[in-house]
Amino acid sequence: MPERLKAPSLDRETLQALLGGLSEGVIFLDGKGRITWANPAALAMHRVEAIDDLGGDAKGYRRTFTLRYRNNHPLEEGQYPIERLLAGETVEDVTVEISPATDLDTAWVHTSRSMAISGRSDGDAVLALVIRDETPRFEAEERFERSFNANPAPGLICRLDDHRFIRVNQGFLEMTGFIKEDIIGRTVEAIGLFSNCESGEDALAKLVEGRVIRHREALVPLPAGGDRLVIVAGEPIAVVEEPCMLFTFADLDARRKAQNALRQSEERFSKSFRLSPAPAAISRLDDFVFTEANDAFLQISGYGLTDVVGRTAGELRLWDDIAARKDIEQKLRDNTFVRDEPMRMKQKDGAFAECLVSAERVEINDEQCVIWALQDVTERRRSEAQLVEAIESVMADTSWLSRSIVDRLATLKQTSSAAPTAQLIALSDREREILGLICSGQTDAEMSDTLHLSKNTIRNHIASLYGKIGVNRRAAAVIWARERGFTGLPDAKLSKRPGRQK
Repeated sequence: MPERLKAPSLDRETLQALLGGLSEGVIFLDGKGRITWANPAALAMHRVEAIDDLGGDAKGYRRTFTLRYRNNHPLEEGQYPIERLLAGETVEDVTVEISPATDLDTAWVHTSRSMAISGRSDGDAVLALVIRDETPRFEAEERFERSFNANPAPGLICRLDDHRFIRVNQGFLEMTGFIKEDIIGRTVEAIGLFSNCESGEDALAKLVEGRVIRHREALVPLPAGGDRLVIVAGEPIAVVEEPCMLFTFADLDARRKAQNALRQSEERFSKSFRLSPAPAAISRLDDFVFTEANDAFLQISGYGLTDVVGRTAGELRLWDDIAARKDIEQKLRDNTFVRDEPMRMKQKDGAFAECLVSAERVEINDEQCVIWALQDVTERRRSEAQLVEAIESVMADTSWLSRSIVDRLATLKQTSSAAPTAQLIALSDREREILGLICSGQTDAEMSDTLHLSKNTIRNHIASLYGKIGVNRRAAAVIWARERGFTGLPDAKLSKRPGRQK
């Protein structure tokens, strides 16, 4: 059997040579508290170049360096790790901030532990303080802390062992209306972070397991009542070497309010569209297929909703004038508003309705559409026609009417007559004479005698006049003239005409 291996016995020089290359700092003290040796890493961690710069002994070390806990409380006398080591205490991973006594604004972070090393004789025994430089890690954590607090995106951090929140940033407080004291120390369940979330149980299970929580929608309860729609996600992190979960949020409440407002607006539009007494319909712009029609539109057209939706006006043969319909559709394609275009609707039973058509492009559910609005003027046209006939009957003989009565009749006729197709300046002298004699109430025979022309010539002149001014009756010609302030020719001028002409 091979002999049992024995641990080598190292003298102090060998031990120092061995510890010299370690990345951790090592300081040796003797029983009287004197600093007898320090490796290069320990000197570098204290930002000094020589062992004497450490203060020489425990008391000198206290005079040279100021130590504070991470909460900024200073270490009292006897609490320095080097003092506790001399007092015979065991030091286990004590983390402190250390600063030169002459420059307290400069600080590093050390974690220290103690070690007693016995030599071959009592004189070789040493006390060792092993130091780990935590400055880079804590600086990184401080940067994260500053970034977390300054980030406008809402955020929370909870511990994984008890699910209690240990950090909350200003973004979350502003989003919810909580104050910091309402959050810190409370659990995820107490806040109700996932209580109104469809996948809340899955999120809580992943929290227990310390796994990533993928983003999901949730309703965060608010302190004043109600809730706020958010997207929340969780990412496992370490805060001061403690396993934690970082929750980040995206505020969707503005979107929810906008969606609610849009939905309410659409509901109001839908109700007003359906209940409007004016006939209205909606079609797509690209092919003019009807997608909706209100009751008034169905009533005037005679069609049912299923007859209209999914078909075009052309397929329904809705308008009597096909060319006019195509012209309106082209205007809409060119983004031109259509206002009060006179159109004749052919109803399902074959009857006709006189309409004024207005149409405009709109966007509905991200699709370009057209809203059609109709005004049924059938009765008005019929009343106007009856009024014109009555006026024409009365004005068939205007010789017994005063000028004021004729002018009033002309004014009444103005609103129901067609738009003029010519102006007085476009009439020849002879046509103006004929018009004047018509206004004075002369018959064809009387005009023949007055102008010394044959009756056939008179009738030809009257036909030419009617064609220019767009009328086909004497009464309409009289009204046309009155509308333009034309009162006829003086009798004296007519009496100077030469003899009859053929």
